[in-house]
Amino acid sequence: MKKRNHRLLASLLRENLRYFLGAGILAILSVFLGFFTPAVLAEVLDNYLQGLPSRLPAFLAEAVEALGGRQFMRANLWLPGLALVMISVVSGACNFLKSRWTSIGAENSARRLRNDLYVHLQELPFSYHAKAATGDLVQRCTSDVDMVRRFMSMQLLSIVDAVMMVGIALALLIPISLKITMVSLVIMPALFLFAWQFFKLVVKAFRRADESDGRQTTVLQENLTGVRVVRAFGQAQREIEKYEEAAADTRDKYLKLAWLDAIYWSTGDMMGMAQSLLTLLFCLMEARAGRISVGDIVVFTSYIGMLIWPVRNLGRILSHGGRTMVSLERIDEILRQKRETDREDAAAPDLRGDIVFDRVNFAYEGGGEVLRDLSFTIPAGKTAAFLGATGSGKSSIALLMQRLYAPQSGRITIGGHDIAQVARRHLRARVGLVLQEPFLYSKTIYDNLRMAAPEAGQEMITRAARDAQALEFIEQSEKGWQTMVGERGVTLSGGQKQRAAIARTLLKDNDILIFDDSLSAVDTATDARIREALRRRSRDTTTIIISHRILTLAQADIIFVLEEGRISAQGSHEELISRPGLYQRIHHIQSGLEDEFLFQAHNGTREAAHE
Repeated sequence: MKKRNHRLLASLLRENLRYFLGAGILAILSVFLGFFTPAVLAEVLDNYLQGLPSRLPAFLAEAVEALGGRQFMRANLWLPGLALVMISVVSGACNFLKSRWTSIGAENSARRLRNDLYVHLQELPFSYHAKAATGDLVQRCTSDVDMVRRFMSMQLLSIVDAVMMVGIALALLIPISLKITMVSLVIMPALFLFAWQFFKLVVKAFRRADESDGRQTTVLQENLTGVRVVRAFGQAQREIEKYEEAAADTRDKYLKLAWLDAIYWSTGDMMGMAQSLLTLLFCLMEARAGRISVGDIVVFTSYIGMLIWPVRNLGRILSHGGRTMVSLERIDEILRQKRETDREDAAAPDLRGDIVFDRVNFAYEGGGEVLRDLSFTIPAGKTAAFLGATGSGKSSIALLMQRLYAPQSGRITIGGHDIAQVARRHLRARVGLVLQEPFLYSKTIYDNLRMAAPEAGQEMITRAARDAQALEFIEQSEKGWQTMVGERGVTLSGGQKQRAAIARTLLKDNDILIFDDSLSAVDTATDARIREALRRRSRDTTTIIISHRILTLAQADIIFVLEEGRISAQGSHEELISRPGLYQRIHHIQSGLEDEFLFQAHNGTREAAHE
């Protein structure tokens, strides 16, 4: 897993190598410049003011001698001051460009991760989305990606800074005094060990906090998308309590992270200050003994900070690095999921033939068998209907037809073509599916319908809406076609959503149309008008209707009755009502309810007239 995370991070770095490489070079230059300021101050104090030997490199010493040597520099101390200003300006420019280039590289990497995740999620099997928590996926695509971005932008080059600072500081301090240098390193092993233990604790704590944050997002997402159900059942207070519980858990876990940070930095500061104090004491003792100069003290006290700070900062780097590894692991968990793939010989045939289920067996993962040795044939261009109790497998047939799931055994063919050998995009483009709970986007009615066929003109869209019996309510809406539909169609009634979804599906050039209980929210008169329009419109289209309403099924050419995943009866409406079985029983129940309704309505009218 860690190797995969490292490979993912390495691939992001390679894609933006010019930015990170350039920023790395500038980081090295900036570190070098940081060591010049104490060196210039030490040169002024020891050489120019006290007459001690110069510590400048040979080429700089020769340049100073050419200008007039020590006396000249003592008389023109503004020159070292100017040098310090120039060092600060150049160092600032380096840091600015370094930050800019790392930001560009980090933002490019974050964009690539977001795009890869989004594309990959679109290509994952329907079964993955059926099990995954939406809030957790949102967390991984946003917060986890942002954690990687922040690490690449702010912490990645800190590793270069730390290594360079420690290396250069040691190289400069050892020649001055090996004894003081060794004293300055006394506390370093303890700091390294402390930083490593901190890293391991942070990784565990952040994983728990990130997962808790994902669960909190899931609670929020479920509440917002199910707000109608929450209000309808008066569960607002229960939802508030559930969210507060999730938020409290997230708070506690992030507080633990903050507590770990506080312990590390306070302890690290204490150890660092103790080390600086110890180094300063030794420097003063050595200076009193005449073994080092005042300039050496300036150099040591300045460089020791550059030696201790990277080690202290190692905890921050490891902390953010650990969090980033956790985030990369969570991102990689999505990217490793196997995509839907077609066979190499996948075809895009004409799908206007007979639909045949041949001994199909199907079960959902972790569940019992839904379809058992199921076999039936739907002739091309005909309308077939399915009736069955809840859990009998009706909707599973619709999902199998679009290859959203695959059967464990058996074959499904359309026009003699095994759909397992048909390209998924072609199959789903030719098989239109309207669900009982259709999904509408937070866009205008016109945009929602046009999604199925972006090239469709107003005339085609109007015809589809008329056939779906949606034109009237659309034209009566406040802004007509430009009326905004709330998120998930929340501003429309159930029947309006179903009719809009049917109109959207009719805009596609479908060979097969499947209505999975998608007329359940419309009245019987509208139901009849929609079915009549479908018969006129789709004479060459095979239509499959799944419903519990006998009136919806009655006009089908062939009706299949499903019981426990098998076909228990099939035939026309007249044949099935004359034959004992489930269809006849449901027909009698629904007919009795209709007769009772008409009787009560008639009596109510007579009583009103009498009064």
